[in-house]
Amino acid sequence: MPIQRECTIMRAEKLNPFAWSLTLDAGELARAALPGQFIHVKCGDSRLLRRPISICDTDGNCLRMVFEVRGEGTAWLSRRHTDETLDVLGPLGHGFDLSGRKLLAVGGGIGVPPILNVVRHCKGEAHAILGFRSVDRAMLLDEFRAASSTVSVASDDGSIGTHGFVDALVREKLKGERDVAGVLACGPRPMLRAVAKAAAEAGVPCQVSMEERMGCGVGACLVCACKMADGAYRHVCKDGPVFRAEEVDWDE
Repeated sequence: MPIQRECTIMRAEKLNPFAWSLTLDAGELARAALPGQFIHVKCGDSRLLRRPISICDTDGNCLRMVFEVRGEGTAWLSRRHTDETLDVLGPLGHGFDLSGRKLLAVGGGIGVPPILNVVRHCKGEAHAILGFRSVDRAMLLDEFRAASSTVSVASDDGSIGTHGFVDALVREKLKGERDVAGVLACGPRPMLRAVAKAAAEAGVPCQVSMEERMGCGVGACLVCACKMADGAYRHVCKDGPVFRAEEVDWDE
């Protein structure tokens, strides 16, 4: 059952020119959260709809969220400071299934932060593959290196890590690591489609966290409807955001 509470900001920092990190004292909300779930944050009194933000990490009562400014709501969030409070609803959605000893965790862009929560729960058993548009958008690399078995990075322009996209690194890792139990990915839809294809070619199960615009966050509206392979539509906020890759209609 989602929890709504006023959460005090314990730490606020700018990670790069585009991304901000807020660590909240979220109490039981933080303790209930699972990797892959998200929160819905009220962004000022004048904005009716909350903003969905993935959970980057939890530690006891602390919950960390990382976001990029995409509009007025997230711009308002980026101006918050330590000791201010936020109205937060969560945890929401279904997270990742982390069963399996060795997992390949893949994040792209703003899909990178929730993958940190995945690798920390895997306690050193997960390999991380991260993709960024360019070096000035890279984030959380030190945290990933501390928590992951290995970390590989790709960038669209070659300014950090391998020049190219993460699916090439996924194929390389799956070819070299025969005992990978599953691939878990979060990022833009074209990246997820490519990673899902790479995993399918290797015969490895794949879970994807879908990025869709959301309204209510609890399945009452139709804003985040996503077409499935069987022709049905499911709500990313309530039925996801994590789905098995083979469930999704990638040709939509």
